[in-house]
Amino acid sequence: MAPSTRAESTRTAWREVLDKYHEDRSAAHSPQYWSPMDTWSRERIREVQDEKIAAVAPFLYENSAFYRARFDRLGVAPTDIRSVDTMIANWPVVTKQEMMADAAEHPPYGTYSTCGQAEWDDRGWMLFSSSGSTGVPRVFRYTQVDLTLWEQANARALYSGGLRTGDAAFVMGGFGPHVFAWGVQYALRKMGIPVIPGGGMDGKARAAIIQRFQPRVLVCTPSYALYLARTMQAQGVDPAETSVRWIVQGGEPFSGVPGTMTRIQELWDATAVEFYGCTEASPHCGGYSCPEYQSGPEPFIHFLDDIQVWESVDPDTLAPVAAGVRGISVCTNLNSESAAQLRFLVGDYTRLSDAPCACGRHHLKGIGCMTGRADDLINLRGIKFFPMQIEEVVRSIPGTGDEFQIRLTTQPDGLDVMTVIVEHDDPAVAETIAREVRSRCEVRSTVEVVAPDTLPKTEMKAKRVVDERRAG
Repeated sequence: MAPSTRAESTRTAWREVLDKYHEDRSAAHSPQYWSPMDTWSRERIREVQDEKIAAVAPFLYENSAFYRARFDRLGVAPTDIRSVDTMIANWPVVTKQEMMADAAEHPPYGTYSTCGQAEWDDRGWMLFSSSGSTGVPRVFRYTQVDLTLWEQANARALYSGGLRTGDAAFVMGGFGPHVFAWGVQYALRKMGIPVIPGGGMDGKARAAIIQRFQPRVLVCTPSYALYLARTMQAQGVDPAETSVRWIVQGGEPFSGVPGTMTRIQELWDATAVEFYGCTEASPHCGGYSCPEYQSGPEPFIHFLDDIQVWESVDPDTLAPVAAGVRGISVCTNLNSESAAQLRFLVGDYTRLSDAPCACGRHHLKGIGCMTGRADDLINLRGIKFFPMQIEEVVRSIPGTGDEFQIRLTTQPDGLDVMTVIVEHDDPAVAETIAREVRSRCEVRSTVEVVAPDTLPKTEMKAKRVVDERRAG
């Protein structure tokens, strides 16, 4: 069989499996669940995962030069990957560095995608890109097939979070080539929930929209939820007295930082829910909130693992860790014509559990949610910690502002040091914050206290680490 014929044959087989498990649903299956798949047993989920893996491995081999070269380099045949277990045994995780190298060698799209020019011309939908904050941006072209798959996956997640018909949503995204806002936008359309578009406005304009049109749902990053609340307070408006009752949060760590989650929910007197994913392997929602997600000692998210496989691996060896052991996340995406992925290293820390949930769903849980991406790890004089740990300290101190900054510099004598800049009325809190940072991160820091509203407000995705250390 000619290569082009094999490619088309495997694409057809993969599309048939996708169609087999796809629902074109515009209304909820029941008052609690968008889809009957939401209550599948763990056994049923594994059966479907295995069936999809057996079809996607040859599809990737024949339709992605990146995957074909990796299969050949590893000496692995597509038939060696026919289930979750054989995939984990035979396929080392794919890293961002591998994708970045491929994107650099084969601009502008790389060869890791299975949407080529022919598919893009025939049924192209939209182009998305990673942020590029950790290297070369990875670009993905998606088809109309992907759109139908995204709509259903995201609708399942948003319905689980509590959104219902009649809850008009104010989507405050820049609508650039990033997956979060667009994914929510199309899911809301499928669910029949009206949308107020909020791109291209400043905080005052968005505050006026809320007061005038009274949406019940906000869609934004956690940083922006804080920023907008403070903007309204400065205008003499209490966010808790507005129409807002649900806040869909994405783009940044959220429920894994309890102080941030608590502050947002108290400011708005609203329930904030997680919409978690990544451009490369979970472009639709991967992690989502259910009605029980705040009911235990730690918040958690569910993973849509009938359309993905989620694992946790040791950050040093990349070997799988046991259930309940903290590791970094790996995602196999089994819900795309254009960007199916085998064991992509997403890299967020969490602890996985397959314990049943009181909500009736059997999807895997991420206990403590996602608590810092391995790429964000700060190494200061050999001590490693995450910006989220500093954020937890700042949020724990009464009266601190919403903004803070971590500044890393090198002294003239060559010593690398950290300064944490916080907003507060009382300069004396510096000692308390420095003590808490040392206790939680095991590193000494200088704390600089500035007046409230001094630091620049974050309107989109927050960037709070400024690294000015000298190389070498």
